[in-house]
Amino acid sequence: MSTKRYDVITTDNKKMRNAPKLLYISSAKYGGDWHSTPHTHNCSELFFVTQGLGQFQIEEQIHSVGSSDLIIVNPNVVHTEVSLNAHPLEYIVLGVEGLELAITNTSEQRYCIVNCLSIRDTILFYLQNILREIESKSLNYDIVCQNLMEILMILIMRQTGLTSTLIPIKKNATHLSSTIRRYIDAHYRENITLDTLIEMTHVSKYYLVHAFTKEYDISPINYVIQKRIEEAKQLLKNDDYTLSSISRILGFSSPSYFSQTFKRLTGISPNEYRKQSRMQK
Repeated sequence: MSTKRYDVITTDNKKMRNAPKLLYISSAKYGGDWHSTPHTHNCSELFFVTQGLGQFQIEEQIHSVGSSDLIIVNPNVVHTEVSLNAHPLEYIVLGVEGLELAITNTSEQRYCIVNCLSIRDTILFYLQNILREIESKSLNYDIVCQNLMEILMILIMRQTGLTSTLIPIKKNATHLSSTIRRYIDAHYRENITLDTLIEMTHVSKYYLVHAFTKEYDISPINYVIQKRIEEAKQLLKNDDYTLSSISRILGFSSPSYFSQTFKRLTGISPNEYRKQSRMQK
């Protein structure tokens, strides 16, 4: 009989075990009906393009992306995605808290784009398993998702030359408020209520509203409305959508409520805003 024993030697680099936390994963396919405006997150986002073609606007730069590209956007970096109608962009995105990634030996620390064709199948294996776990919500699914994410990050860093930097995670009212804001930034077109936010954060309504308002000088629901109105301005300025379409896209209950809210916050009606904006071009 012969045996082989391999002892696991703990390295000094414990980054992947201590700080990063998987916040969310989502899959998306975008075509001509997709509307996105520049935004930021308080976490890192990792987009893996599974199919299609598109562009990423990151800060002031436009980058063309396609299948097997990995786009890493570190916290608080302004970005948005653009899909090409002929080849709709499809990707899976991870939101990871407590971690920044950058290419080794480069000065750019805010974002990077790497083609991962050589490890495409490996990346898809882990991403698809995370999606299955989070969709099924079986026993301890959150632990499984977290561990799969950590393994995936290590494998990506091995193959691409990426390095990681830790960001301290603050477990306080500021952290709670930033979590709520990040959720609203990603979902403001949906039907967000205080009950939605309470279910997500597991704190009392009073504490949630108080903490958020103290941090940002605006209530959570008013922040939702503000986000919608800011995007409405862009749609009115740059597109020919009807008020009914804009109302539907941004999650308002009716076109009349959208118009009333827009005028209350801007001082003029949506149609007046569109007319003035186009006269200035």
